[in-house]
Amino acid sequence: MRNDTLPTVAPLTARSVLASTLLGADSGELPVAYLVHVASLFAVNENRARVALSRMVQAGECSTDGVGNYRLAGHLLERQQRQSASREGRKRRWRGDWHVVVVTTAGSSAEVRGSRRRALARARLAELRDGTWIRPGNLAVDLAKEVGRDVVIFTGRCSFGSDEVLTRLFDIDGWAKVAEELLLGLDALVLRGSNDLAPGFVLSAAVLRHLQADPLLPSELLGRSWPGDRLRRSYDDWDHRYREVLAEWSRSPA
Repeated sequence: MRNDTLPTVAPLTARSVLASTLLGADSGELPVAYLVHVASLFAVNENRARVALSRMVQAGECSTDGVGNYRLAGHLLERQQRQSASREGRKRRWRGDWHVVVVTTAGSSAEVRGSRRRALARARLAELRDGTWIRPGNLAVDLAKEVGRDVVIFTGRCSFGSDEVLTRLFDIDGWAKVAEELLLGLDALVLRGSNDLAPGFVLSAAVLRHLQADPLLPSELLGRSWPGDRLRRSYDDWDHRYREVLAEWSRSPA
């Protein structure tokens, strides 16, 4: 596959390889032998992999049953749930309503402000101005639960002076551009054997990460060329083949 079809990513650490492998497991649990085997794709030896797993347990990112199996925990388990929801991309019928979330406290610590901003972004709200966040009401999400305390939530109609405001708020053009690049990457990386597993692993992580950034706006606000659904369909087909190749390789000697 050509390098220019893949997004630029930082080199994968032992932890990121292991975390991504666990995140990709439907059950969120895998045996240590399998985790070590996958880590070897990135020249991570068994000792480094086991040390990384131990540190992840200490950090509350995964747990172990003591007999060689590791399971996602803490924020990584929450991340897997968000990843699955993003991959499905479920939206409900939009009736033109908008949610506006206003932060009601001042003088919060940097840690509290950062945590709140991350929660608002995960709920796919865009910052209209400092302390005011907005999005269409087309997602089945409990905002009061998702964004926490110290906010007031309004629901009503909303209009913008121009489409450029909406595009800027949700970075519509930027998200679509990267999605098209990822679609090219999926088309270019034809999975034929074990040599494609490492670049495929990186590509898969990039697609899943990008889907989590999808604003999931109503189709009424997007053009027909919006690549969100195309990326999901293409990735589902590609991921099925990737898992077949990975399963065949994993049965080979470590």
